[in-house]
Amino acid sequence: MDDPDAAGALAVATRGLTKRFRGGQVAVAELDLEVPRGAVYGFLGPNGSGKTTTIRMLIGLVAPTSGQVRLLGEPVPEARARVLPRVGALVEGPAFHPYLSGAANLRRADAADRTVDPRTARRRIGDALERVGLTAAADKRFRVYSLGMKQRLGLAAALLRPRDLLVLDEPTNGLDPQGTREVRALVRELAADGTTVMVSTHLLTEVEQLCSHVGVMSAGHLVAQGTLVDVTAGTTTRVVVEARDAVGAARVLRAEGVGAVTSAGEEARGELSPGGPDPERLLIALVGAGVGVRQLRLERATLEDLFVDLTGEAADVRA
Repeated sequence: MDDPDAAGALAVATRGLTKRFRGGQVAVAELDLEVPRGAVYGFLGPNGSGKTTTIRMLIGLVAPTSGQVRLLGEPVPEARARVLPRVGALVEGPAFHPYLSGAANLRRADAADRTVDPRTARRRIGDALERVGLTAAADKRFRVYSLGMKQRLGLAAALLRPRDLLVLDEPTNGLDPQGTREVRALVRELAADGTTVMVSTHLLTEVEQLCSHVGVMSAGHLVAQGTLVDVTAGTTTRVVVEARDAVGAARVLRAEGVGAVTSAGEEARGELSPGGPDPERLLIALVGAGVGVRQLRLERATLEDLFVDLTGEAADVRA
């Protein structure tokens, strides 16, 4: 890593992380992730963009072809034994023994962790089940769990001990609306307690409601990264003018440097680039040209607009 001290301020830091599969297919290319400590980082991208492969490399399930990884300031895989007990993960859905109960599956998962005190296992398991709302289903066999319940049990396994970093791959997959709200509340609670949470998702609503930072993947490349506010601030703002003479309004907008101007009916629209004319100047110019302006408003580009611009694909905005 170029700057280990700077990387220490990051819960996740990669440099040039690349995964090339047999046959030459590049799933992830030259990835430079920066997830600040204490952030809720939305890792966003369409299916096949490289999100899950990246996560699998971060937690050691897949070896990268090249590049470097630091988790919680430590190099991985060199410090894996020391770091991974501080990292909880739910990747590609949970894998449990179907004929064991939820609680029994958690007991097996807890027993595999040699860094915890086995004498306090019962309390840890009970607390984890309660946090994800599975106490009443603790003694039911995993095979009868719904998809949403299986997701909850996977979260419980990730929360069997305090974690400094939690990596979640599509954590609300299969959950009903109430379960989705509960998982979001849990993520907020964990973040408030100081846990860094990295959430891989294709749901923009999830990012908008949960995340302080965002990274956008497209075809194996990281195409945007930063705070949610900063990333969306770089998008285009639209100006919309309602006027009886929409053609005249469009003419004025073009003369003032507004881009991509169109008019239809009694409405003229255009795009304001950073550093372009401010709304007050536009309004003065419109009135000065004799255009009877009924309304002038700005429409900020949404995260969905940004996603489409960056990836060229439609976004899923379901709650």
